[in-house]
Amino acid sequence: MSPSALSPTVVLVHGAWADGSSWRLVIPYLLKKGIAVVAVQNPTTSLAADVEATRLVLDAIDGPVVLVGHSWGGAVIAQAGNDPKVKALVFVAALPPKADESVGDLVGAHPAPPGLSQIVKAGPGLLKLSPEGWINDVAQDLSEEDARVLAVIQPPLPESTFGDRITEAAWATRPNWYIVSANDRVVSVELQRELAARLHATTTELEASHLSILSQPQAVADVIIEAVGAVAAAS
Repeated sequence: MSPSALSPTVVLVHGAWADGSSWRLVIPYLLKKGIAVVAVQNPTTSLAADVEATRLVLDAIDGPVVLVGHSWGGAVIAQAGNDPKVKALVFVAALPPKADESVGDLVGAHPAPPGLSQIVKAGPGLLKLSPEGWINDVAQDLSEEDARVLAVIQPPLPESTFGDRITEAAWATRPNWYIVSANDRVVSVELQRELAARLHATTTELEASHLSILSQPQAVADVIIEAVGAVAAAS
């Protein structure tokens, strides 16, 4: 079987202050459809490091890929998605820059949502989100217990990360899907809608917090499955 005839593999890229387990509720819906899935474990130490971790996953896959990014993961897939195996991109409350643009540029062009005030120091040159930020602004449609667990397990993020710029935007040459979190309190909803329009993306809006991947995993999976179907039909 030629690579173009293979069924697409879904590669999931998590956001900042998170890890691959962010996708734990979405993955079963994809597996039930017989879709091959890999979740990247990014170091979240720099854009370059996260892109390299994603590329290592892509290198191990034969055939087409649907690359999915949540939040900060949108910047990662905007760069790593230039791999020729990547046939479609799915952005979930994500921040995909254009060439020579950073996530900081995107965020800074809009009024700050309340969750950004909950970013606190986590050591020299490092940032994290406060427990209150997780409870009230990032995961407000999850239980407080779940939000507190996410606060405990979050890895720190270098302050410099949001200034890292991509060199080539994969979304400019591929079909895109975008899931807007309409109740997001950490990434501007207006910004999400503007980005979806800029990407000419097939757009879905969910009445969800920033963590729709945990609060509405089936709805997120349905969009990914739609993208997989489109790639399979085009191959």
